Amino acid sequence: MPFASVPAPDAPEFSGPSILDFFPPAILFEGTPFELNRIMLLRLVIVAILILLFWLGTRRMRLVPGRFQGTIEMGLDFVRVNIAEDLLGKKDGQRFLPLITTIFFLVLFMNLTGIVPGINIAGTSVIGLPLVLAVAAYIAFIYAGLRKHPWTFLRNALFPPGVPWFLYIIVTPIEFISMFVLRPVTLTLRLLMNMIVGHLLLVLFFSATAFFMVDLGGWWIAASAVTLAFGTAFTFFEILVAVLQAYVFALLTAVYIQLALADEH
Repeated sequence: MPFASVPAPDAPEFSGPSILDFFPPAILFEGTPFELNRIMLLRLVIVAILILLFWLGTRRMRLVPGRFQGTIEMGLDFVRVNIAEDLLGKKDGQRFLPLITTIFFLVLFMNLTGIVPGINIAGTSVIGLPLVLAVAAYIAFIYAGLRKHPWTFLRNALFPPGVPWFLYIIVTPIEFISMFVLRPVTLTLRLLMNMIVGHLLLVLFFSATAFFMVDLGGWWIAASAVTLAFGTAFTFFEILVAVLQAYVFALLTAVYIQLALADEH
């Protein structure tokens, strides 16, 4: 009777990424309402860095900007011209520019922490922050609609003009779910899922590289070269995803506000 092979007790085991990566232990104030883990602490650090960067870049504005001021202005102009004013026009674009700019740069910097060595996790990879930003976009959408069309916004949103009255039994629940439920949910999940998947893949590639090279050695080093190549390539792809997700989140925020301001309401 053949015996089942039993692995050697000292055989190295591969430890891949886990969902527990997104729920690290507390670092500060454990057991209190102000408990902080490394992801929460990371978010606070990123917010502080953003405030410092924009304060330093705009505190002494010059007619002929230096490199640092020019870089800050270029980023601000990108959001203003290509998102806010392009979709909302100059007047409304200026009104909602602070919100859209904050969303864009906050999402961008939080996303990019996922590729920083030693951090390796995005501040947007746990639902709290994407949900807060989606709620902020949702509130801006409702505010814009009620401010521009106080008497008709909700009525026309739930009871679209031109629809036969008996179809409202079907149309109104669909419009309610689509406009007031799915929009913040999809904004949240689109950003969240992209950052979760990006983290898991990057950790998988680089963990496999270390496992093949350090723990197994020998001919497995050839396999480590493959996983390292995939990890490096995917790092650049993750940078693209980080920028794209920031752009999409800010763009959709502006689109929703534009729909709320449309004259048909």
